[in-house]
Amino acid sequence: MRIISLNAWGGRLHEALIAYVRQADPDVLCLQEVLRAPNADRGWSLYRDAGLELPQRVDLFREIGDALPGHDAFFCPTSRGELFDGDAAIVAEFGLATFVRKSHSIIAQALDFVHGSFSADGWGEHPRPRNAHCIRLFSHEHARAVTIAHMHGLRDPAGKNDTAEREKQALALAGLIGRIWPGDEGLVVCGDFNLLPDSATFKVLARLGLSDLVTGNGLVDTRTSYYPKQGRFADYMLVTPEVKVAQFEVVKAPEVSDHRALLLDLE
Repeated sequence: MRIISLNAWGGRLHEALIAYVRQADPDVLCLQEVLRAPNADRGWSLYRDAGLELPQRVDLFREIGDALPGHDAFFCPTSRGELFDGDAAIVAEFGLATFVRKSHSIIAQALDFVHGSFSADGWGEHPRPRNAHCIRLFSHEHARAVTIAHMHGLRDPAGKNDTAEREKQALALAGLIGRIWPGDEGLVVCGDFNLLPDSATFKVLARLGLSDLVTGNGLVDTRTSYYPKQGRFADYMLVTPEVKVAQFEVVKAPEVSDHRALLLDLE
């Protein structure tokens, strides 16, 4: 089973992203920073905030779904706001997306907010709402189940250091996982956590038996050349001892976002 986690960056490297998703052919694809606008034409839009303008694919969720026709698709919004095509406003949703190969049976899932609540009229105040999605799959090929959760951690303009909000977020994530993970089988937790490696969040997750494959393999950079700042940690992938790792990679090429994809192959 192949699991990939990636902050999609709103699809800003659209062609490279779509090509990579098709080529990598994951069993489970966990994406953060995904937009959905089912009533809009596909294509480019602009996100505007305090003088900042960022190009975004207005319905990246649908485009990834088209690239993975053999997968079930789940969209998990945190907020609903406006993008722009020139002066014309486009109503869109922002959040997580999870794609699961249809040959796997989804036998349980849980979705909830780990910070704040759904913002139905605008993107929300900083730090903006964040959620997590957890699924339990049964692999018929291997005759066993595995639980996979991913999260886009809250972004604090003050930085990635621990805060009271991040402590609550960690506890909420652990609680969400506990709703469906039975505790005696493989568990994978991944995503763009927006945290430093010494965060207390990892102590909370360690209580579930989770250890991080990024820092555990001595890796120090999960960002691509499109990210010019210092502080190269953002994305993590944690596993319990029951998970048999055949391969783990922080993908250096191709660059499909300002984040690197995390790729895990299970035995």
